[in-house]
Amino acid sequence: MALFDLPLDELRSYRSRSVEPADFDAFWATTLAEARTHDLDARFEPVATGLSTVEVYDVTFAGFGGHPVKGWFVVPAGTREPLPVVVEFVGYGGGRGMPFARLLWASAGFAYFVMDTRGQGAAWGGGDTPDPVGSASAFPGFLTRGIEDPYEFYYRRVFTDAVRAVEAARSHPLADASRTAAIGRSQGGGITLAVAGLIPDLVAISPDVPFLCDFPRATTLTDRDPYREVGKYLNTYRRRGERVRRTLSYFDGVHFAARGRAPALFSAALEDQTCPPSTVFGAFNVYPHEDRTIEVYEFNGHEGGQAYQEEVQLAWLPRRLRA
Repeated sequence: MALFDLPLDELRSYRSRSVEPADFDAFWATTLAEARTHDLDARFEPVATGLSTVEVYDVTFAGFGGHPVKGWFVVPAGTREPLPVVVEFVGYGGGRGMPFARLLWASAGFAYFVMDTRGQGAAWGGGDTPDPVGSASAFPGFLTRGIEDPYEFYYRRVFTDAVRAVEAARSHPLADASRTAAIGRSQGGGITLAVAGLIPDLVAISPDVPFLCDFPRATTLTDRDPYREVGKYLNTYRRRGERVRRTLSYFDGVHFAARGRAPALFSAALEDQTCPPSTVFGAFNVYPHEDRTIEVYEFNGHEGGQAYQEEVQLAWLPRRLRA
């Protein structure tokens, strides 16, 4: 696979053409206010895993519409005092999986929370959170579910779940709510950016090769799914482009990034045809915090840095979480 997007020097100055809706903030304020009319009802049930170095809790909390959303909460064994907490969101099609597959951040000495993504998990990992909301016609996948109306769009529910997930994680007595970071890869990175724009007091974020950024460019540049789902939908519904573009503008990571208030560690891969690097830089270049950096993997596709990026995160995140 060869480089297909802009050269790196142009990426560093690239600006997205995504147009922010005038009522963007009002839309999200109303959405979250509606969600908070439901009791968070965060429940943490201890799980026997056979692991001696961590303690694991099976979590259920009320997300969008009061719908039950699952997660795992993991802390180092013997923890008695509150710890900084890392909240993670997972990639497209995946679920929270098995708890013993997610030991990195508890092993590093933090409380760790991973959110299950509603309706996903059958592609990999395994999920336990159904999405009880239906939608009109949609191309197979998740990106076009309810795509003609921002109030019905699938990611309105997911982003709301994510904000509530942070609130749930912070509610546990072993979590230091004042020191919370959000991380995620691909779809999880896009959700991380949404959370960064909607929760003002995170201490750090780390979106890794994030999805859901710069929709105008992403949906016309790459022919890879999931972005291609939008083109395939409009291939059938030829006259609905304006409605679709309007909906996506409420969920574009570029607009959430512009509201970020926490230090940020991004990553991009220059051969990534799933989440093209220009779409990642579209979000990174408007991120306003002075403590922001981006790791660039020149000869990688959507796998990005993988363990190399985790190594960078392990050096970068603890300094912000323990400051």
